[in-house]
Amino acid sequence: MQRSSAWFPLLALIAAGLAHDTVAESRRTAIVMAIESQRDSVVNIHGQKVIGGDDGTEAEVRRVNGMGTGVVIDPRGYAVTNYHVVEGVRRIEVTLASGKTTAATLVSHDPRTDLAVIKIASDVRLPVATIGTSSDLMIGETVLALGNAYGYEHTVTRGIVSALHRNVEVSRTQRYEDLIQTDASINPGNSGGPLLNINGEVIGINVAVRAGAQGIGFAIPIDRVLDIVSRLMSVERIDQTWHGLVVRCDGREGAVVEAVHRRSPAESMGVKAGDRITRIGELAVARQLDVERALIGHKAGESIPVTMVRSGGEEQIELSLAEISRDSESLDDRCWAEIGLRFQPAPAAKVQKLQARYRGGLVVTSVREGGPAAEQGIQEGDILVGLHVWETIAPDNVSYILDKAIEEHLNPIKFYVLRGRETLFGHMVSDTIRR
Repeated sequence: MQRSSAWFPLLALIAAGLAHDTVAESRRTAIVMAIESQRDSVVNIHGQKVIGGDDGTEAEVRRVNGMGTGVVIDPRGYAVTNYHVVEGVRRIEVTLASGKTTAATLVSHDPRTDLAVIKIASDVRLPVATIGTSSDLMIGETVLALGNAYGYEHTVTRGIVSALHRNVEVSRTQRYEDLIQTDASINPGNSGGPLLNINGEVIGINVAVRAGAQGIGFAIPIDRVLDIVSRLMSVERIDQTWHGLVVRCDGREGAVVEAVHRRSPAESMGVKAGDRITRIGELAVARQLDVERALIGHKAGESIPVTMVRSGGEEQIELSLAEISRDSESLDDRCWAEIGLRFQPAPAAKVQKLQARYRGGLVVTSVREGGPAAEQGIQEGDILVGLHVWETIAPDNVSYILDKAIEEHLNPIKFYVLRGRETLFGHMVSDTIRR
């Protein structure tokens, strides 16, 4: 039997197609897949800053494009970035991976850690980054930096983890602690973008480069970022409501309740330390940030279903948020009971006149006799400027730190007070921890 020669071109085309598919698959490395999985959750941030003259006037206004990067952490448009990326920006504009440009607003920020949360205006739900952990990073493991280097959107660079726990001072007013050092190229415009591991998980937020050096960049570990962002996105800050839950991630399904604020909505519903929360509303819970994300947008008095595991069995309760005013009263009572202090915010100008390195503090208005603060010699009129490694500018800073003291077993807690122009420090044990 004879074969038609017409078949040979067809067979050749089929073979070429199969070969092309095989080559394409062989090129789809772990790095390619990691970038593809996270690219859509990374946004370009740009806007207009006012550059003032030496006399304090608005001497120059210039347009700055490609000034930074952001990582979407909630489909409603919440994204994390560096504070210096959006500081002083009159109108924040964000370009999505699709190429669409939209506006964004600054939700909250923490200048000390140089982190900020923005809210992107979007009619559709946005892709969310996959969050990993920085607790198990290994020196030498492959990492990827994704961002808008010099305005070139979605630039990808590859490197390794060069070192951990680096402290970096970039200016007289900005110092970073406990950073990841990498030789993945991080350039101006990368700030606020993700540092990914080979699995495409965010393990850091790119923050700084060493001037004059090549192959030395730094990122804030994602575990610390989540810790700060959960406070920046708390319902207390955004919605002026509160819940009273403090949870932690332990690597298993759900999040373990570490502490429950006294007289809080969570306590009134019978939530106890040791309970495991797996879901709030429609959102699966693995960390404190998930608690805040699940509750943002709900009004005080509105019931939200919470799924918990207790004594091996699953239970569901209805949690209702309370107005922030109840939290403020509770916080005052809590600080009095736990550390024996009452205070009020000090004018920032007054604090900086005494010591320029502090951004603010809390003036001690009353000290409980026999309490932890009194035992350490803290006096009325002292200005509390820090507890452990955090500054204390607002009362909710103290609440956050007391929660962390329970969660991380900080015992005793180091404190810093300003007395006149002199900074004094010591260690005190919260009465709650002491018990």
